Amino acid sequence: MVSIYVGNLLFKTTQDEIRSLFEQHGEVISVKLITDRDENAANQAVEHFNGMEFGGRMLKVNISRDKR
Repeated sequence: MVSIYVGNLLFKTTQDEIRSLFEQHGEVISVKLITDRDENAANQAVEHFNGMEFGGRMLKVNISRDKR
């Protein structure tokens, strides 16, 4: 299975629209859209949760970057 990153989408884009678009070229197993557009809130969440114990494990949380 291969994951595909798609950037620069309109904020109103839906998972169903992306699924329909990519199904033109094969089976789509899942679509996940990240909708948190508030960079400040995301940075605060990373700072708060990185290194926090959760379920007996230490979380590693950071900002996801496009892997080009």
